[in-house]
Amino acid sequence: MANTKSAKKAIRKMARKTAINKNRRSRMRTFLRRVEEAIESGDQAEARNALVAAQPEIMRSAQKGILHKNSASRKISRLSARIKAISA
Repeated sequence: MANTKSAKKAIRKMARKTAINKNRRSRMRTFLRRVEEAIESGDQAEARNALVAAQPEIMRSAQKGILHKNSASRKISRLSARIKAISA
């Protein structure tokens, strides 16, 4: 248990930040799941629309530190490639 006033405040700050990050991560995963479901359904137009909606959310997660920017770019790139492969 924290003894000093500053340590107690740090714990409160961490708890707030953890809740915010958890919410952001959950939101990003929801968008990713929608894209995955659209890809599995085989509907390229629906999948493309889902990716267009998910892309800013993924990049925002990278900007906020939930995800590394290269990881975010890689996710978007791989999803785009999978959507493109649907038509082939």
